[in-house]
Amino acid sequence: MLFNANCLALLVFIIVPAILGVSFGIRRIYMKTLLKIFEWATLRMERGAKERNQQLYKPCSNGIIAKEPVSLEQEIQEPRGGGGEFDMSDILYFCRRGVESIVDDEVTKRFTAEELESWNLLTRSNYNLHHISARLTVLWGLGVLIRYGFLLPLRVTLAVTGVGLLVVLTSIVGWLPNSRYKNKLYPHPTSVPPQTNGDGSCFFFFFRMKKYLSEKVNLMCYRICVRALTAIITYHDSDNKPKNGGICVANHTSPIDVLILASDGCYSMVGQAHGGLMGFIQKTLVKACPHIWFERSEVKDRHLVAKRLSDHVADKTKLPILIFPEGTCINNTSVMMFKKGSFEIDCTIYPVAIKYDPRFGNAFWNSSKFRMVTYLLHMMSSWAVVCSVWYLPPMKREEGEDAVQFANRVKSAIARKGGLVDLLWDGGLKRSKVKEVFKEEQQKLYSKVLVSRQEDPEHS
Repeated sequence: MLFNANCLALLVFIIVPAILGVSFGIRRIYMKTLLKIFEWATLRMERGAKERNQQLYKPCSNGIIAKEPVSLEQEIQEPRGGGGEFDMSDILYFCRRGVESIVDDEVTKRFTAEELESWNLLTRSNYNLHHISARLTVLWGLGVLIRYGFLLPLRVTLAVTGVGLLVVLTSIVGWLPNSRYKNKLYPHPTSVPPQTNGDGSCFFFFFRMKKYLSEKVNLMCYRICVRALTAIITYHDSDNKPKNGGICVANHTSPIDVLILASDGCYSMVGQAHGGLMGFIQKTLVKACPHIWFERSEVKDRHLVAKRLSDHVADKTKLPILIFPEGTCINNTSVMMFKKGSFEIDCTIYPVAIKYDPRFGNAFWNSSKFRMVTYLLHMMSSWAVVCSVWYLPPMKREEGEDAVQFANRVKSAIARKGGLVDLLWDGGLKRSKVKEVFKEEQQKLYSKVLVSRQEDPEHS
């Protein structure tokens, strides 16, 4: 009896609203209640730390040391104070820059959890790790019971329901024809039987029906999965939402970025083909929607990748492509270098900025530290996923602008809108060493300085 009541409540309050795309506002009330509890807990911690004359919070290390931009030539001239060719004092510049890079590492800190200004009852992200007050300890223990005893089982149930429905319903929709005219029986419009009036209207009807059902099924299932994370998402400027024949690019913090965007609109995904359960899901999804999955051997073939993307955006009946040009997850504080591949294609780019609220849970996935299942369990055992999504105005490549410049312009727009730090570094440094091209660039700059000094009569 209790099981039936729970199933009915789950159906009425979560699954049905997800299908209809509506909300009862329960999650918003839940979020506001949590904020009040966090504020109270923070005040108690500050009061306890003040009584003990202790430092409560870690000094923030996510920022970048503010510094006025100075040219390489100016910085080298300061210690040597004059002209000439190579001088041993020039080494001081490179040594100082090396030490600065170690002290204020712009890259490594982007792959660690974002530090909090207050305690969110999940972890004690400060130096004061010992007992502060009995009431705080009891509150923390109660939070553990709620998150692991109630929220986690409910969320796992919702996630399994959402993924299961996605697999089953997309498989059913996949039986409908894949194109306006073609199918196994009638491969060409001219061979359409008389009852279709010779114009393929029968297949066109099924094609439109398949497209409509595919979008509804995807939206419904992704919304159920979003509710499995208790996601509270605020979408801004929906008039700029991506349209068919374009590419949507966004900053990347977590694998759930896909769910966040797909619960508000349908996209064609791009990624590497997998095996096992993930591969089975990919094969099922592609039956109902034209996603683009690459084999491992194809990923490195840039021309093949570009051709398949170009062919997709050229067909205005296909959904916009969703791409994360950073290629890896960044910790919600910055935007790192965009790969130029998707910006070489002649089409409209739809930028999207995503910013998570770290007070309710850490959305960043450190793939070198946690496996996907472990990360998802961490997310489902957090308080909630609260984020804002901004749809930026569509952008096109300007005349005389190459793909790298275009990518940097889009990246800067996303960083400004999301309140993120705009970095030039490649996110691939998370797993690899600095490319030789970066070293060569510094060598070229220094060689130009030496050449200019030799040509400048004031330095002779």
